[in-house]
Amino acid sequence: MDFKSFGFHPAVATGIAAAGYETPTPIQAQAIPAVMAGRDVMGLAQTGTGKTAAFALPILHRLQQGERGRVRALVIAPTRELAEQINDSFVTLGRQTRLRSVTVYGGVGVNPQVQKLKAGAEVVVACPGRLLDHIAQGTIDLSRLEVLVLDEADQMFDMGFLPDIRRVLKHLPPRRQTLLFSATMPIDIRTLAQDILVDPVTVQVGTVAPAVTVAHALYPVEQHLKTPLLLELLRHTDTESVLIFTRTKHRAKRLGEQLEKAGYRAASLQGNLSQNRRQAALDGFRDGTFQILVATDIAARGIDVSQVSHVINYDIPDTAEAYIHRIGRTGRAARSGDAFTLVTSDDGAMVRAIERSLGAPIERRTVQGFDYSVPAPKKDVEFARPPREPRQARPHANQPKKGGAAASPSASGRPSHPKDSGRRQPGQGAPASGPSRQRPGSPRRPR
Repeated sequence: MDFKSFGFHPAVATGIAAAGYETPTPIQAQAIPAVMAGRDVMGLAQTGTGKTAAFALPILHRLQQGERGRVRALVIAPTRELAEQINDSFVTLGRQTRLRSVTVYGGVGVNPQVQKLKAGAEVVVACPGRLLDHIAQGTIDLSRLEVLVLDEADQMFDMGFLPDIRRVLKHLPPRRQTLLFSATMPIDIRTLAQDILVDPVTVQVGTVAPAVTVAHALYPVEQHLKTPLLLELLRHTDTESVLIFTRTKHRAKRLGEQLEKAGYRAASLQGNLSQNRRQAALDGFRDGTFQILVATDIAARGIDVSQVSHVINYDIPDTAEAYIHRIGRTGRAARSGDAFTLVTSDDGAMVRAIERSLGAPIERRTVQGFDYSVPAPKKDVEFARPPREPRQARPHANQPKKGGAAASPSASGRPSHPKDSGRRQPGQGAPASGPSRQRPGSPRRPR
């Protein structure tokens, strides 16, 4: 089977050829005919299976006929990055169709989106929150909508968007084609599908199993040795591009900085960044400017970077499903890839859950030459300074007289607030014993 067998409009067929598509993936082969026939579809497929084209191509084919300048297709996605990726697919595949698509999401100015919507677009790719803002402000007209796509529905549920989705549905025409795609099918998503899909065709491709092109390995290590082991692992591994996952935004930022200091071309992708900086990090990873991208689970789904050679879980994910989605970033498009996970003694239960999901034990590995016996540093040891020899304090102008009381001056000369007692500022050492942190008459340390 090839794409010619679907009978796409010539303008869409031109976009397919320009994108280099030749043979449909399994989900494309199953879903495209049903979508082109106007049927509702429930697609169960993990990331990297080609599902974006499975709905984008039939939508472009459909919109070639009929009214222009009205929103006729709406795709709802959980993250800004996924929204941009979906929009890029519509732009690439529909270049010859003259159909217009617009992205709508938060974290960026609303006015440019309003202007694009006023100019007219046939396709809108949106995140739920900002879409509801536009609906409330009357800056988007969905009364002529023909096709609704809910992509990565289970992640939208995980992120708490299900109530927003149901609010959006109240503003859509009841007579429409609805396509729902999800990697897993928790009870809430199954209930949603039953509520909004009419006599759907179910398409199921590799819903819980990772790509067979991915090799898995666990690296047991103590928590305090994760970063040194990661650096050693990178030095001993032939990598092209590496996606590293952490549990928190702070850790992603800090680890990205540590990798930069170690000489790697690295960036971080996490929720505290502005949309422009997030996009710059992602674009730099795609084009090779950055060899390593450190990310939270915001990047686990929907980011299509086909050249990722390794996924490294610096922190093990919270669920087996999240593990599948993370490692789905490598081994894409029939390429081989590696998934390494650093695990501590506290991760045993999650390791067993992941192995049950994979249906096989995961190989345990060690890095030759790495010293696993280094003890954990004492708390605040990085801020500690050697003790000073006791010296007799000289009289100080601000020293309280006998029987009186006065607040100790801070380094800036202002009285310290009582709540600041014992608090260290960035770059300062551990507080010295006694009521004052600075020896009277001694030179101030630079801030």
